[in-house]
Amino acid sequence: MKRGFTLIELLVVIAVIAILAAILFPVFAQAKRAAKKTGCLSHLKQIGTAMTLYQVDFDDGYPNTGDPYLWVGRRFRWPIMPYLGVAQNRVGSTFDASSRSGLLLCPEDTSSGSSFDATSYAYSATFYLPAEISPQLTIRNLISSLNDPGLAANPVTQTSSAVQNPAGKAMITEWFNSHDTGNGKPIGFWGTLKPGLVPGDDRWQAGRNFTFADSHAKFIKATRQTPSADDCPDFNRTPGGISGTDLSGL
Repeated sequence: MKRGFTLIELLVVIAVIAILAAILFPVFAQAKRAAKKTGCLSHLKQIGTAMTLYQVDFDDGYPNTGDPYLWVGRRFRWPIMPYLGVAQNRVGSTFDASSRSGLLLCPEDTSSGSSFDATSYAYSATFYLPAEISPQLTIRNLISSLNDPGLAANPVTQTSSAVQNPAGKAMITEWFNSHDTGNGKPIGFWGTLKPGLVPGDDRWQAGRNFTFADSHAKFIKATRQTPSADDCPDFNRTPGGISGTDLSGL
């Protein structure tokens, strides 16, 4: 008669399988996150290319619609829509959800939800605001109501000739740092904002993907970014504006 497995042998095999699963599952999860991060970089690279094509048709100028809030994803995407290779439609003052494109959403962004208005990426305000206002520009100027833009009220068209550090001046980035959250959850440009629109204590945690003025895309830790006037990593308020750099040490 053939000898069967003993209970001890079966338990040993189960234990070995459990150990292997405990080792491999985190590796698989990490690989999946890396793939999503790469997909996000690819999206940003394509958006950067669309910006370059836009400049070719508009005398080397970066998008400027006269809107102080053009940095918001749902606003800056419309000027470059013809260059993205996707078709998205307006329905009155809202948007047609059936024409939504994944190109504008980071694969790992859990904060943007499923509505068409949601966009994972933002456009640096330094590319359409005068450089001299950067030191005085506040978070409130960027995110307050439309009738209170303050210093951001008068956009100007900037060209690539104003960019002195094309490999260091960030142009497009993720609104939330979805890939390396630092504190366990995605946070915005300024971290978790305190009352009075003050940057949060977590503002220097983690990092996010960027597309720079020379169109290259890269993941950058917050600690490598140049501090703005209120000691915050904010590519909308880069010291020197469009002629400055968002990478410390450049």
